[in-house]
Amino acid sequence: MSSTSTHSATPPSEAARAILVGVDFGRQSAKQGFDESLDELALLAESAGDTPVAKVIARRAAPDAALFVGSGKADEIKLLVQAHQAHTVLFDQAISPAQQRNLERVLGVPVADRTALILEIFAARAQSHEGKLQVELARLQYLATRLVRRWSHLERQSGGIGMRGGPGEAQIELDRRMIDDRIKKTKERLKQVQKQRSTQRRSRSRNGVFKVSLVGYTNAGKSTLFNALTKARAYAANQLFATLDTTTRSLYLEQAGASVSLSDTVGFIRDLPHKLVEAFRATLQEAADADLLLHVVDAASPVLEEQMIEVERVLAEIGAADVPQILVYNKQDLLADDQRPREIVDAVLRNAGGTGPTPRVFVSAIDGGGLAELRQLIATAMQTQPLIPDERDPRFDAGPPDSEPSSSEDPSQA
Repeated sequence: MSSTSTHSATPPSEAARAILVGVDFGRQSAKQGFDESLDELALLAESAGDTPVAKVIARRAAPDAALFVGSGKADEIKLLVQAHQAHTVLFDQAISPAQQRNLERVLGVPVADRTALILEIFAARAQSHEGKLQVELARLQYLATRLVRRWSHLERQSGGIGMRGGPGEAQIELDRRMIDDRIKKTKERLKQVQKQRSTQRRSRSRNGVFKVSLVGYTNAGKSTLFNALTKARAYAANQLFATLDTTTRSLYLEQAGASVSLSDTVGFIRDLPHKLVEAFRATLQEAADADLLLHVVDAASPVLEEQMIEVERVLAEIGAADVPQILVYNKQDLLADDQRPREIVDAVLRNAGGTGPTPRVFVSAIDGGGLAELRQLIATAMQTQPLIPDERDPRFDAGPPDSEPSSSEDPSQA
């Protein structure tokens, strides 16, 4: 299925051919983790249904005010568009509305940036009522910064914002008011969902449930690990953002003689738009409220350290930096024999704050290697880390549950 953000002229059965563009701004790009290979942008494009056909790297001291990459590089990209008969050009960095309009005039095809591409994927993948609301809020907030009549391609419903015709300031102001109104209503609906999740979390606290959340960079294998641990059937795929909606199951640990609550959360990514973090705060709150985080790392990734840093940055942003962690180095089955660790379990220092070493375990969610050791680490954390009771609720029961219920949290069904 093709990405609707980029190819109104693309035949329905044909994936849009995309030119990928990244701009290296030197030291500033280095701080932000500039991807000279554009591999992650290519994965994003493929996740949206596009087919990358060429990559362009531009190097500048600062963005060009009009065309972002400058007129010379824009002409070079135009030649590539014509040579490959490309349907769209995707930028790895955020571009302004004016830059986008100017580029589209020069290149003759739709232009989208990284933020629009991520929003497109999120809109296609969200399944639950909460997830759809969160995507809608982030998308509307993104549209609010733009001349909205330019962005009808982000609408997935007929008769949406920006489809009402009538050029000029009056129409633009009307669209902006409509966006503001929809943002307000969407926020109100999300508040109701957040209340439902809060009720569910308080219920688990009253029952003395030890809460564990899976976090990690997108495509690190969180959902596959979640399924392996809980015998669940949550959707898992080798693609970016395969999971957007939090799913919770009960995980029984023989080592502790009790069950814990295990939640699978949305994956993180470099340069995740701030509005998306803000919009997904209700889902990410599962991580902030957890007693233990399983930080899942793609052990086969050549940039695993950069990915771990990005996850830790987002965790700090949502107030989960101080939640105890276990580092889970997944995908050991993809490593050569000489790359695999000698010890399945060890500990590493992740920061200079003096919080002590973080337990680390090497696993394969595919073949089951290391899962027994991971269960033991979770059990140890459960037994050594006391739950913090909600003193406002006299019904709080610190004892572990006797049974092993299995349930999925879907606020739309609450």
